Amino acid sequence: MTASTPPSGEVPQLRRVVVESPYAGDVAANVDYAKRCVRDCLTRGEAPIASHLLFTQDGLLDDAVPAERLLGCEAGLAWLPVADVMAVYVDRGVSAGMGRAVERARRVGLPVEFRLLAGDLESDPKTNEFFPPSTGVSRARTKENPDD
Repeated sequence: MTASTPPSGEVPQLRRVVVESPYAGDVAANVDYAKRCVRDCLTRGEAPIASHLLFTQDGLLDDAVPAERLLGCEAGLAWLPVADVMAVYVDRGVSAGMGRAVERARRVGLPVEFRLLAGDLESDPKTNEFFPPSTGVSRARTKENPDD
């Protein structure tokens, strides 16, 4: 890890980060990816919350039950007012749910950072956004998906 305790022994103030990454679809691969995203935040000296990793554990909520999925999404978004930033990890694309979370974060004035664990992000030089302006927040434009 790159984050460390200062020599004085004081614990640094950690930036509170709401993590967004895909969950549905290839759940096993997406859970592994989300864990790597959380670790990336920790190595940056941040305090991440990835509600899709927490609430989908056995015995909590069932993502396949629409009402439970909605409850989990809303419970995760309840952290927005106390977060310092939303980190959207885009290596595996941006799901519709992630797009809705980004919209909510922007509505409450929370800064949104788009991140990759690997590779470079292709961006629009005029807007510095990686989403196609005509479609809004739908999928990440990466080197693997340059036209999406």
